[in-house]
Amino acid sequence: MSEPGDTEQQIRQDRLAKLAAARSRGVDLYPTGFPHRVPVAVLRERFGGLEPGTDSGQRLRVAGRVMARRGHGKAQFLDLVDASGRIQLHATADATPGYEEFGDLDLGDLIGVEGEVFQSRRGELSVRVESWQLLAKCLRPLPEKWHGLTDVEQRYRHRYVDLITNEQSRVDAIARSRAITAMRAALDEEGFVEVETPVLQPLYGGGAAKPFTTHSNELERDLYLRIADELYLKRLIVGGLDRVYELSKDFRNESISFKHSPEFTMLEWYQAYADYRDGMELVEKVVSRAGAAAGSTLDLTPPWPRRSLREAITEAAGIDPLADRDRERLVSFMQEQGMDTSGDHTWAQAVDHLLSHFVESRVTTPLFITDYPVELSPFSKRSPDDDAIVERFEAFCGGMEIANAYSELNDPLEQRERFEQQRRAAAAGDEETTPMDEDFLLALEYGMPPTCGVGIGIDRLMMVLLDKRNIREVILFPALRVLEPDDGGA
Repeated sequence: MSEPGDTEQQIRQDRLAKLAAARSRGVDLYPTGFPHRVPVAVLRERFGGLEPGTDSGQRLRVAGRVMARRGHGKAQFLDLVDASGRIQLHATADATPGYEEFGDLDLGDLIGVEGEVFQSRRGELSVRVESWQLLAKCLRPLPEKWHGLTDVEQRYRHRYVDLITNEQSRVDAIARSRAITAMRAALDEEGFVEVETPVLQPLYGGGAAKPFTTHSNELERDLYLRIADELYLKRLIVGGLDRVYELSKDFRNESISFKHSPEFTMLEWYQAYADYRDGMELVEKVVSRAGAAAGSTLDLTPPWPRRSLREAITEAAGIDPLADRDRERLVSFMQEQGMDTSGDHTWAQAVDHLLSHFVESRVTTPLFITDYPVELSPFSKRSPDDDAIVERFEAFCGGMEIANAYSELNDPLEQRERFEQQRRAAAAGDEETTPMDEDFLLALEYGMPPTCGVGIGIDRLMMVLLDKRNIREVILFPALRVLEPDDGGA
């Protein structure tokens, strides 16, 4: 038996010795399966009403990981945990075959058990161990049982250990899955069709970002990991698929921060014969359904308040960003506020920076910001009331953007001019511009109906719904820097 002061390597060697001894006795330590097991949650649902000290009279099979042990001598109590919950195992020297070996199990070992379900005198639902089988040996010690894996960096690098020892991590992972299922269901109910578009693209587009570049030996050309699904989904709208959505992995070769990840999950949908007002209503429905499925405590009840970008910045910052297109005026004001303007090479970048600094960071409950300047929205349709403004909205909550949408530009001639504007912005120093896409322009020339497009960042949405402060908390395997040899860990 390993001692509390043993090092991880000593504990591993002790467990390897146990494994070797069992194999020498002909024990199969890694069997192919354990059929007919009952999930712990189902067992609790069926027998949770038993009176204390009562036997169920039913013999069932459960399987999972040993996470705690109590007792010694002629009786052992073990906590068994599977994906659905925890249950107590009761083994005795006179009723449990291989009792000595059972008592020598290590925390983390995976076992299968068969026996009668009963309620202990203390009211703990339990399984009397009448037969058991080791299903997989845990060769490394688990973190201290009461606190789990507490080092944040190690939690992200060894997520499998985090999931074993931190119940909240398992709860969060399941909540994310349920939220995504609910979002899909909401769109399916509205007649949308889920589709798939290329991850490797000959030309990136649909967003303002730096792409990852790779090379195809067979095609003898560079390709890009997509930064957005937009331009391919709109090609499908041109083709007559009036309501489409895609839940996808997108990639942006940019900084890593508490709300940025180079690999992230996006939900994008496009709805023909609709505008950005329709998009706001559907965002409210989809996000509120996701929140309910994830068990969020946020009040996401529609309708959400709406504010124009001009109103929101003017009220929060005390400066009208759209009084003119004078970059120097905005930059001078921002510097007076102590803001770093080194990245604000254009007037549009300065406006976007003002929005994120004074508005986005202060929004706690759901809010739509609408009616953006055309310079910030190369694929949006101009407002019929002001051709310097486009029909675009972003949804904010919990101090960050969770959705971006607009009435899609479907005029191929104006779209070409917007691409040209992006070229000029790139020449002025903006590294996050959209390149000219001739095939997309060709598609538009076949005619695209009035369309609303929406993009929701799933990772950021889950941060808001689960009240997390770091995007890596809601991504099971986040991108991490390589550890140096002396950093500790693998």
